[in-house]
Amino acid sequence: MVKYFACVGLLKSSWDQVCIAFWERYPNPYSNHVLTEDIIFRDVTPGNRLVSRRLLTKTNRAPRWMEKYLPVTMARHAYIIEDSIVDPQNRTMTTLTWNISHARMMSVEERCEYRINPDNTSWTEINREAWISSNLYGLSRAIQEFGLARFKTSVAKTMKGFEYVLAKMQGDTPSRTLTEHATERARETALAAKEKAKDLASQAHKKQQNFILEPEVPVGGSRHWPLRSAWIQRLFKNNFNYFIWDRF
Repeated sequence: MVKYFACVGLLKSSWDQVCIAFWERYPNPYSNHVLTEDIIFRDVTPGNRLVSRRLLTKTNRAPRWMEKYLPVTMARHAYIIEDSIVDPQNRTMTTLTWNISHARMMSVEERCEYRINPDNTSWTEINREAWISSNLYGLSRAIQEFGLARFKTSVAKTMKGFEYVLAKMQGDTPSRTLTEHATERARETALAAKEKAKDLASQAHKKQQNFILEPEVPVGGSRHWPLRSAWIQRLFKNNFNYFIWDRF
């Protein structure tokens, strides 16, 4: 079973401005979970389309109830592939993003299409789709529900981040975004502390279930991805055509 989600977003900026902001959107106050970004491959096709692949490293804090089933290294970070095609002739930008770590536990695939809004040509419309699945027996439904809820929250932050970067590009960064960010961080900290207290109380009254998943080991046998190493660049570059053309 796969959870499906679709929505349409609207940015009150031109398509050209949004395309520039897309490459400049990290860092921003709403993207502290994004740790690194590396361009693995980039090329211009004969049809004058810009084709890119990036490797992103993000924090991946699992909920408290899930952490007890996971090795520590699996519960903290995630590696994300982001493919994109910018078509200046048709004024579209299409992106496909999916996780390559912890995919057996939960897979999240997102497809976005950025195009000129038909009702206002100075605005940009984002058509977003996502597919969330899990093959973890006995917990797949709970994991999918968690993944869907987190994805919806992430979409809201992504749009706010876009608006922040676009405003900054135009020299008009709203100060209230920083206040919102501080309030949100305080709320998240309070929630994390509450969950920690519940977790400690639960551990004091019952034994931890003896069920541990085997950690995923990336290609090459290393549990750490050397982002700038030659082997990973060759790996993604050699498989680039398969991913970007077959999956879009």
